[in-house]
Amino acid sequence: MTEQTTRPVPRSHDSDHPDVVVSLGTDHHAFDRLVRWVDDCARRRRDLRFLVQHGHSAAPAVAEGTPFLSGEDLGGYMRRAQVVITHGGPGSIVQARGSGHLPIVVPRDPELDEHVDDHQLLFVRRLEEADRVRSCVSPQQLSALVDKALASPDGFRVRPSDDDGAERAALRAGELIDLLTSTDGVAEGATAATTATATAGDRTVDTWPEVTVVVPTRDRPELLRRTLRAVAGQDYPGRITTIVVFDNDQPDPSLAHSGGDRPVRVVTNTLTPGLAGARNTGVLAADTELVAFCDDDDIWLPGKLSAQVAVMLDEPGTEMVCCGIRVVYDRTEAVRTLDSTSVTFGDLLGSRLAELHPSTFLIRRRAMIGGCGTVSEEIPGSYAEDYELLLRLARRGPIRNIPEPGVRVLWHHRSHFSGRWRTVSTALRWLLDRYPEFALVPRGYARVAGQIAFAEASAGRRGAALRWIRATVRNRPAEGRAYLALMVVCGVPAGWIIRMLHLRGRGV
Repeated sequence: MTEQTTRPVPRSHDSDHPDVVVSLGTDHHAFDRLVRWVDDCARRRRDLRFLVQHGHSAAPAVAEGTPFLSGEDLGGYMRRAQVVITHGGPGSIVQARGSGHLPIVVPRDPELDEHVDDHQLLFVRRLEEADRVRSCVSPQQLSALVDKALASPDGFRVRPSDDDGAERAALRAGELIDLLTSTDGVAEGATAATTATATAGDRTVDTWPEVTVVVPTRDRPELLRRTLRAVAGQDYPGRITTIVVFDNDQPDPSLAHSGGDRPVRVVTNTLTPGLAGARNTGVLAADTELVAFCDDDDIWLPGKLSAQVAVMLDEPGTEMVCCGIRVVYDRTEAVRTLDSTSVTFGDLLGSRLAELHPSTFLIRRRAMIGGCGTVSEEIPGSYAEDYELLLRLARRGPIRNIPEPGVRVLWHHRSHFSGRWRTVSTALRWLLDRYPEFALVPRGYARVAGQIAFAEASAGRRGAALRWIRATVRNRPAEGRAYLALMVVCGVPAGWIIRMLHLRGRGV
């Protein structure tokens, strides 16, 4: 392979070899996300020399870069480096281990157009479980792992002989990839594997209860099919029934099938048009103890359901389990998790806790039917209906949370509430009226008031926006939403502010 080098950033190092070597392989998909993360590390650690073999990705701006290296040259750089970082390709991982390194690995994500499918995500997850790589899902984690490898190098070293030769290791990797990617057939009606996962412990398949997944949908056929494939691909040992609820949309009967242990039913929303009515249609149609929600543009990670049901089985008094999320927006990804494993009503009054996304909800059906009630269909436009359900369930008892991401959440310009500012304002004012307890929690009241101020400003209602800005600041002068709303009042486009927030995994 011909070596093509980009002009490196001048650096003053006595060593003639890099301290950190990064290999992105030769895949034709760009992996600019990892290049940006490495540049962030290089800015922070000016004492280190970084070399990125970036392939078809954009060249780094801070680190040194070269598109391609011969296998011999790359291996030589790896052997002399202190830290090796790779993408999730088997060849790159094998080469890193062959050079004596336990590599830090960032898998390519097909949702960010970094690969054709998700086999790197699955492959790296298995290798991480086998303690053969250190996987990484965020720029902060990458920086922390680099620091850890430099401080404790023995923990990131392996004996090349442990792999019994690069060729045999590559063969094993290829076989594993074939096994993992064959799970795509589950979406076409094949039976999912019934062996228990790491979270299953000693339970047998028969002890795992059937779960019903409610997926409301409207005018997103491609995203919906992707969501259904992810549900079918769960490593959950029990039966999963998916109810797809078409809301103000023509149902697609071709999605329905009854074979295997991943059947799909297709129904039409028979209740109030909107998200709340669609969710309730699915909940009422379910006949299982456990009901989960998933939006039609989100993706469950493979171990999500097993981890949550394990909590339900261990804690019979728990009525709801959530987990963290990975937010994907405009080719960027941010991990959002709560450290706390228990969330109370008071916690939710103080903060929306956006990490508790509706696509993470797993609920005991009896907690709604005959309990606190189903999803509220009174909320204008069904906006924040998930948050209101959280408040009601938390009044009954603490909500359990798994502090790890289990769902990939897509934020995009086709959001149902994009630009519907008057609906947003009306719904949030309804929420304050319905829950007078907000008045006792200034931080929580200011958060909601700031959201209303931003919505009113975005709708062009300047007077109302200023009134809500004042209410926000009176309750909490440090509430940032008041100042974002003021920016909109002064002429800054609301869409620009939202985009900047979304790029950081945040919302208003």
